[in-house]
Amino acid sequence: MGKVARMLMFTRVQRWCRQTFSAPIKDETTTLYRDWRNRFLWQRLRLWLWLALMCLLSFALRDIYGLFFPFAELQQLPEVLRTQRLVINIAMLLNILICLALHKTKLGRNHPDLLFLGSSWSISLASQLFATIRGFALPDTIGWSLLFLSQAVLIPVCWILHLLTQMSVLIYYFGVNTALGLKTPILDHPEIYNVTFILYIFWFCAICDIGVYLYDRLQRSEFYAHKELESAYQKLKVAEAKYRSIFENAVEGIFQSSPDGRYITANPALARIYGYSLAEEVTANSTVIEQLYVEPNRRAEFVRLMEKYGSVSEFESQIYRRDGSIVWISEKAYAVRDEQGKLLYYEGLIEDITQRKQTEEELRVFFHAVSHDLRNPVLGTLMVLKNLLNSGGSGTGDWGQGRIIEEVSSQSSIPNPQSPIPVSRSILERMIQSSDRQLNLINSLMEAHISEVQGVVLQRQPVQLLTVVEAAVADLEPLLEQNQAKLTNLVSADLPLVNADPTQLWRVFSNLIVNALKHNAPGLLLTINATREGEMIYCTVSDNGVGISQQQSDRLFELYFRGASIRNSVSLGLGLYLCKQIIHAHGGEIGINSALNAGAAFWFTLPIS
Repeated sequence: MGKVARMLMFTRVQRWCRQTFSAPIKDETTTLYRDWRNRFLWQRLRLWLWLALMCLLSFALRDIYGLFFPFAELQQLPEVLRTQRLVINIAMLLNILICLALHKTKLGRNHPDLLFLGSSWSISLASQLFATIRGFALPDTIGWSLLFLSQAVLIPVCWILHLLTQMSVLIYYFGVNTALGLKTPILDHPEIYNVTFILYIFWFCAICDIGVYLYDRLQRSEFYAHKELESAYQKLKVAEAKYRSIFENAVEGIFQSSPDGRYITANPALARIYGYSLAEEVTANSTVIEQLYVEPNRRAEFVRLMEKYGSVSEFESQIYRRDGSIVWISEKAYAVRDEQGKLLYYEGLIEDITQRKQTEEELRVFFHAVSHDLRNPVLGTLMVLKNLLNSGGSGTGDWGQGRIIEEVSSQSSIPNPQSPIPVSRSILERMIQSSDRQLNLINSLMEAHISEVQGVVLQRQPVQLLTVVEAAVADLEPLLEQNQAKLTNLVSADLPLVNADPTQLWRVFSNLIVNALKHNAPGLLLTINATREGEMIYCTVSDNGVGISQQQSDRLFELYFRGASIRNSVSLGLGLYLCKQIIHAHGGEIGINSALNAGAAFWFTLPIS
C-alpha cells in the first residue's frame, strides 16, 4: 500500500510540474508572440536603464559627498572599497549611458535580448573585474539583489535571460575567485562563500526566475486569448455582415413580432410586401398586426396554432397593404422562448404569394374549361360514334352500317342538305379510336393537375402484389399480342403483403408495361419481378429493348417529358410522372437502370404492411 501511495504522490507531483513548467504549446511560440515579447522587452528595458542610471547616480553622489564629509556607516568597510567605490560607480554609470545610446539604435530595437544581457553584465561584472584586477573577491550581495530584483519586477519576460545574467555573475564569482585563490577584503569573513550566503543567493535568484516565468506564461496566455478574441470578433463581424446582407437582400420578408401583435424587427422585403419604403416604417407603425389581416380572426388562428404546435408553415392569409390594396401572403414562423419556457417573440418568414394565387385561379378556370368545354363534347362525340357503329343501319358492299347526316345552312347550293352520307365501318372505328385518345389525353391532363395540387389520394389496404400484377397483365393481354411481346411474371405468391392502394398499383404496373411497348419495336421480352429487401418490397419491370441514355434517364419522371424514341405520338408524357407521384405517396422510391442498346429496368419500392 505504501508503494502505491508513493507512486500516486509522484504522479501528482509530475503532473503539477508538467502543467507549471511545460513548454508552451506550438501556437504560443509563433513569430507573432515573439515579436510582441521583443517589443515589450525593448520598451521595459528603456525604463529599467533609466532607473539603473538614477540608482547608480544616487550612489555616486553619496560617494562624492563622502569624500568631503565621511559617513560613519562606511568607516567599517575595507580601505580599498572606501577609496575605490566611486570609480566603480562611475564605470557602471558610463556603461549604462552606452546601453541607453544603443537602445535607440536599430541594433537595440531588433535585439533587445542582447542589450538586456549587455546592460546586466556591465553592472554586475564591472565590479567583479575591478575586484579581480585589485586582487580580491567582491561578494556584492546588495548590488546583485537590486539588479536581479529590479529586472524581475520591471522586465518579467523571457526567464532564460534572467537566468543567464545570474549564472554568469555567480559562475565568475565562484569560478574565477576560486581558481585564482582570491579572498574577500572583509577581515571577519575572508572566504568567498558560506552556507548562508549560498542559500540566500540561490533562493533569491530562484524566486525572481519563477516569478518571471509565471508572469511570462500569464502574458502569453493573455496575448493569445486576446488574439483569439480579435479573431472571433473579426469572424463575428464577417458573419454579421453576411447575415445582415442575407437579411437585407432576402426575397422573403423576415420578421420578429411580439406576443401582443406588433413587429419588433422587419427587413426591406417585408416592408415592400406591406407597401412601405423602409423597414423602419413597419416597426414604427403603431398599427397592430391583427388589423392587417382581411379576415379579423386570422391573427387569433395564428396564435392558436403557435401555442399548440410551436410553429406554423404555409399559413396563407390575405392582408391589407399600406395603400389599402389586398395581397396574399404565406407565413412560416416559430415561437422563441426563454429557458423557463416563457414566450419572447415570434420569428419567421413572409412570402408574397399573390401571383401564385392568381395563377392557381387561372389554372382552376383552365381545367374547369378542359373538364367541361373539351371533355364533355369529346365524350358526346364518342357516344354518338359508338351508337352509329352499333346501330345496325342500312348499307351494302364496302360501306358499313353507320350513316352521318351533314347539316348545312339554307344558303348551301346542295339540293338536298339532309341527304345521308355513307361512312365505312373502318372510318368509324378510326374516329372512335381518335376520340378515345383525345379523351385519355384530357383525363390524364386533369389527373396530373389534381395530383400536383392535391397529391395522390390512396385507399390503403393489405395487398398481395402477385394479384395486382396478374390483373394488370390480363388487362394488357390484347396489347401484348398486338405488339408480339412476351411477358414473364416472376412475382412470387410468398411475398409479404404491402400496405398500398391496389388500384393505384395496378396503374403503375400498367403504365410501365405500356411505356415499354410504346418505346420499342414488336417482339419485346418483358420481365416483372419483386423481392423483399428489409422492410421494403423491391419491384422491377425490365425489358430487352433499345434502352435510353443517361441524360434522358435523369428527366424521365418529369412532368410532360417525352422520350425521344416515341415518334408521331400524341401522348403528353404523363404516365411515368403519375407513377412517380403514386410511388412517393406510398412512401417508396422509383427509378430506372438503363443504357443505350442495353434494355431498361424500371424499379420501385413499397413498404411492407
